Amino acid sequence: MQTKPTPSYSTTIRIEYPNIVGMLGKLTSTIGEAGGDIGSIDIIKTSKNLITRDITFSATSEKHIEQIINKIRELKNVTIKHITDKTFAVHNKGKIEIGLKHTIRTREDLSMVYTPGVARVCMDIYKHPKHVYNYTIKANTIAIITDGTAVLGLGDIGPHAALPVMEGKAMLFKQFADVDAYPICLDTKDPGKIIEVIKCISPVFGGINLEDISAPRCFEIEEKLRSELNIPVFHDDQHGTAVVVLAALLNALKIVKKDIDKIKIVISGAGAAGLACAKLLFYAGVNPSNAIVCDSKGPIYRGRKEGMNIYKDEIARITNKKNIKTHIKDALKGADVFIGTSGPGLLKPDDIKNMAKDPIIFAMANPIPEIMPEETEGIARIVATGRSDYPNQINNVLCFPGFFRGLLDAKATTVTYEMKIASSYAIANLIKPAELNEEYIIPSPFDKRVPKAVADAVEGVVKKMKKK
Repeated sequence: MQTKPTPSYSTTIRIEYPNIVGMLGKLTSTIGEAGGDIGSIDIIKTSKNLITRDITFSATSEKHIEQIINKIRELKNVTIKHITDKTFAVHNKGKIEIGLKHTIRTREDLSMVYTPGVARVCMDIYKHPKHVYNYTIKANTIAIITDGTAVLGLGDIGPHAALPVMEGKAMLFKQFADVDAYPICLDTKDPGKIIEVIKCISPVFGGINLEDISAPRCFEIEEKLRSELNIPVFHDDQHGTAVVVLAALLNALKIVKKDIDKIKIVISGAGAAGLACAKLLFYAGVNPSNAIVCDSKGPIYRGRKEGMNIYKDEIARITNKKNIKTHIKDALKGADVFIGTSGPGLLKPDDIKNMAKDPIIFAMANPIPEIMPEETEGIARIVATGRSDYPNQINNVLCFPGFFRGLLDAKATTVTYEMKIASSYAIANLIKPAELNEEYIIPSPFDKRVPKAVADAVEGVVKKMKKK
């Protein structure tokens, strides 16, 4: 399925050509006719006879980039001097680094930040363990931990290839909530070893963000760590997704004027995100008996044997009251809401037509959703995706920076459903009733109000817990 050009495939090409009228027009027309989206054109050097320019364009894939470049090469008297893939350039030698809060300029500075002065601080923490939050990075630092088994839409690519994603995550934590995050990619798939390693390194961190660990192993790892650590553990693929989905749903239901406890929901995907969405929605008021969760084998139902595990068995016991066994298309009949955490092109327009009045579609598979928004025009009332080039982007970045900001500020020791529910409402309520419409049910990831609203919500729940 062809997608629109995206900055993910942004390329800058340096071109030298005769300095005559009409040549720039030929170049831009060639790029446009080949499907490229031109972003900027900059003059690098000019002379009487020649001109050198940098032209930046976006494409849909690496293959598409090559096709555009080959078309440019066909132009007479045009020389390609250099090609820069801007995405790779951004990643050159990593995207993050360590900075110093205090510069060491003198012997006096050295004696305070290191020996002998540091010994006084060490002994203070030894005598008063809670002071580690006062005098070390633990107060503002989390670990982003993965084994590289479920990276983005890439799957099991291993710890080395997963590192760029973890670096990017660390950037988002810092940019949006001033949380210092360290990417830690583990070269093991053994849940027991992963748990042990995290426990061993936990003294450094105020929280653990599990990332891109495949299901159902991720459930076991999170549950075990939560029971054995005294710092919060949060698997963003599960709970970050669920928090933002609930926030979007709360606002979507306001528009279609439906009650959360009466709607029928179908969830496609029974991995980390899908099952977490189901559980949080049930906690928020969705009636489990009015929900159906589907995986690649179809609806999950009581008594199913194929492709099941203990977590799917748990869902099967409380959902799909009619015990539909056939296909997700049958499950969707009469449904008010579809939530997709699965794969591309799963649904057709006719499937949406079979849903209830004013259907709500959250098609979040990336980069290609379960159904493209264009296919739902005139059928679905509200559509959201995980993509930034369509309205209503359901993006985890709306949750995790502020969520950890709140956990750290409150010195929380665990994560609760109350925190997640409060975060969802905090995100949803940032959109005023007068602003709410079908193409604006969720704030932008760049809305600066979001991290603080989520942090305040989490901190508020922690304070209530401590008073009890």
